[in-house]
Amino acid sequence: MDFLNFLDIGVTDLIDILLVAILLYYLYRLVRGTVAINIFLGIVIIWAFWKGTQLLDMRMTASMVGGFMQVGLIALIIVFQQEIRKFLLVVGSTNFAKKRRFTKHFKFLREEGVNTELNVNALIRACEIMGKNRTGALLVIERDTSLDFITSSGDEMQIEINQPILESIFFKNSPLHDGAAIIKGNKIVATRVILPVSRQQNIPNRFGLRHRAAFGITERTDALTLVVSEETGSISYIKNGEFVAYKDMEELERIISKDLNT
Repeated sequence: MDFLNFLDIGVTDLIDILLVAILLYYLYRLVRGTVAINIFLGIVIIWAFWKGTQLLDMRMTASMVGGFMQVGLIALIIVFQQEIRKFLLVVGSTNFAKKRRFTKHFKFLREEGVNTELNVNALIRACEIMGKNRTGALLVIERDTSLDFITSSGDEMQIEINQPILESIFFKNSPLHDGAAIIKGNKIVATRVILPVSRQQNIPNRFGLRHRAAFGITERTDALTLVVSEETGSISYIKNGEFVAYKDMEELERIISKDLNT
C-alpha cells in the first residue's frame, strides 16, 4: 500500500523526528502552567490530524485543515507573543552566555578595584533578617539576559551590595521599598521597579503580587529572584518560572552561587 511508504525510515528521518520532538518539548516547557497550554495542545492535535489526513490521501479534508493551519499562523503569533518573546530572548542570549562567563577568568578585563561578583552571603543574610522581621522584599538578579527594558520603570541606582543597604531599601517606611530591586554584578542598579506579573494558573492563592511578579520576570528572562514574604517571613527562590526547593540558608547560598556560574 502506497500510504505505508512513510514507514521506510532512514537515519535522516530519525534525526528529523528527534529535532521535532526536542522543539515540541521546549515549546511545551514555555507554555506549561499558563493559559496557553490548552491552545498549544489543541494545535498539536489539529496538526497531527492534518498530517494523518495527508498520509491517508484524504485530499478534501487535508486541504481544509491545511488552509486553517496556514491562516491561523498570524493568530498564533498574537496569542503566543509572550512565549515567543521569551524564546527569542533565550536564543539570543545563549550565543553570548559562554563568552561572558569565559571573560570572568581574566582579571585584567575587569575594572581595577571593582568587585563584579555578587556577594551572595550578604544577600542571603539580609533576606534572612528581613524574613525574621516580616519585611517584604523582591530581589531580581540579572544573568545573561539584559534587564534594561524593566529598570527604566524604577529609580536607577549604583549601590554596591551589603547587608545594611538591602535591609534599608525594603524597610517598611522607606520610599524605595515598593516594587523590585534589580541586581547586576555586585550592585543594585534600580529600585521600585515594576515587573510583569505571571498569568500562571497553578500558583497557589496564598502567594501575592510579589511572587507573581517574580514568576513573571523569570518566565520571560533567565533572571533569578528572591522573594521575602511579608505575611509569613518565608524566603522563596524562583528560577525559570518555578520554585527551587532548598533545606536551609547555607544550601540556598550554594544553589544561587552555582546558578550564577553556570
